[in-house]
Amino acid sequence: MNKNILHPEVQSYINDNLKVNIEQFIFKGSPFKDVSVQELANQVIAKQKSEKKLPTWFQTKNIYYPPKLSIEQTSSEITAEYKSKLVIGGSIIDITGGFGVDCYAFSKRFKKVVHCEINEELSEIVSYNYEQLEVSNIRTVATDGLEYLKNTSEKFDCIYIDPSRRNDTKGKVFLLSDCLPNVPENLDFLFEMSDTILVKNSPILDISSTINELKFVKEIHVVAVNNEVKELLFLLKKEHKGLIEIKTLNILKNKNQHFDFKLGNDFKFEYSMPLKYLYEPNSAILKSGGFNQIASQQKVNKLHQHSHLYTSEKLVKDFPGRIFEINNVFTYNKKKIKKEITETKANITTRNFPKTVAQIRKETKLKDGGNSYLFFTTNINNELIVIDCTKTD
Repeated sequence: MNKNILHPEVQSYINDNLKVNIEQFIFKGSPFKDVSVQELANQVIAKQKSEKKLPTWFQTKNIYYPPKLSIEQTSSEITAEYKSKLVIGGSIIDITGGFGVDCYAFSKRFKKVVHCEINEELSEIVSYNYEQLEVSNIRTVATDGLEYLKNTSEKFDCIYIDPSRRNDTKGKVFLLSDCLPNVPENLDFLFEMSDTILVKNSPILDISSTINELKFVKEIHVVAVNNEVKELLFLLKKEHKGLIEIKTLNILKNKNQHFDFKLGNDFKFEYSMPLKYLYEPNSAILKSGGFNQIASQQKVNKLHQHSHLYTSEKLVKDFPGRIFEINNVFTYNKKKIKKEITETKANITTRNFPKTVAQIRKETKLKDGGNSYLFFTTNINNELIVIDCTKTD
């Protein structure tokens, strides 16, 4: 941590260059003897990334930013605030602390927060930033979180873990046991230290496989922001034996879309050909696997077992996803598309269809955009069809 970066003239220089082209910024070099242009560029880039993702940090004076990778990997403030509402108690420990955004959110709901980060420099940066943020109930410890737990007699009301999605041998991983720390391997020990464990996972992890790797899973939260899944949260309660509740959330600019269901319950729904309205669930629901549950709860029909598109004769206004009014439905073939579609632009989506959007654009010459929405999919009779729609909202 180069504390020369905190000098007022350096901070002013960083703030004055937040809108500049970073390549030109680097080419100019550093005007400061004790701060390199690479260090300056990192502060500029990391602060730029924080403007929307971490507005509290961005708006606070004299924040010291870590390497930009730490900013890219950290929770956003909006998702950190959501997960802080999932657990309660007097004390919580984050054994994979990172940039400390989650701990900052937890500090508003817990009397005592312990932030463990094995990277000493990052731990020092986080500790300094908490002072700037005027947080006094977070203790930062530069150590491995698991080792900290093994060397303390203190029990916590909750243990929070955000395992690393990479390791030296496998690159990107899809099983929780391949992440660091290995939560399944250490689960019995973790439950000795707390009755509540909250695990944040990458969206690429498979939910069913992760359930099989864990035990006492009470809730799974699928959190999306602007229809992009950001986090999978597994809430574990010691000795929990009931059904697992799946809670999905899609955070949008003007509203939040919620959809919940319990694994194992039976759901009744129907299939049909396209009717007057077409529905596409948001990404959180698609990730949750609640394909039949959404049809049952919202009283809409499925087009096909694997298409994950839904239809109804009457409008379901609060459907958690995109809603379209169907203008035309026709069997897919190249000649028919040219005859049925008169526009030169269209928004194309494929669901359960053998060709990609790029392939369809190449053969139809349709450019992206406009007010027309085309869904290339498969119907209940296993026929390839095109649904021409207009968005309702």
